[in-house]
Amino acid sequence: MQVLELFHQGGLVMYPLLICSIIAITILVERVRTYNAAKSDMDTLRTKVSELVVAGQWKELRDVCEEDGGVAAKLVKTAASQPHDVEKQTQALQGAAGSIAASLRAYLNYLETIVTLAPLLGLLGTVTGMIGSFSVLSISDGEPFAITGGVGEALIATATGLIVAIIALVIHAYLVQRQDNLVAEMEEIGAVYMTALVGDNNAA
Repeated sequence: MQVLELFHQGGLVMYPLLICSIIAITILVERVRTYNAAKSDMDTLRTKVSELVVAGQWKELRDVCEEDGGVAAKLVKTAASQPHDVEKQTQALQGAAGSIAASLRAYLNYLETIVTLAPLLGLLGTVTGMIGSFSVLSISDGEPFAITGGVGEALIATATGLIVAIIALVIHAYLVQRQDNLVAEMEEIGAVYMTALVGDNNAA
């Protein structure tokens, strides 16, 4: 009940702040599930990619990548489905890496917006609350001391805005780190794939 009371005392800006917090938590849940599913078994993938590329077993390589299901495996599978020319493979890897990285970054820009927007909404709530509090002084029979309570209520909006921004910032930092780890995995397995491919072509 006390939380609801504070929420109503914060004014109308508390509603967009609530929406911002819900969006941030929703993005966190969705991205964590996505990143967990995008994780590859790198130890197995490194070994299999090197062995199968050198052996020229492209179908087996695609099957291994399909079974893994991670983004690093998806990158290799995309390249392995193309003609096995080094230049074309390089283009295929670069194109697939850019597309996958973009999908991993999805929704993170919304968190950046919330980090900026939430404190501004809180400040707006404070300003409008103080304007309402100062209006007490314009009433001939009003009590001047009522302004103190009004300012206190208005500061609730600022505190809430800062809390939402801090939570969104922490979520953003965590998700960016998870995304960077997945991108690093793609870069590593791409290098392993191309090293094996170039070595195989040179041997041929």
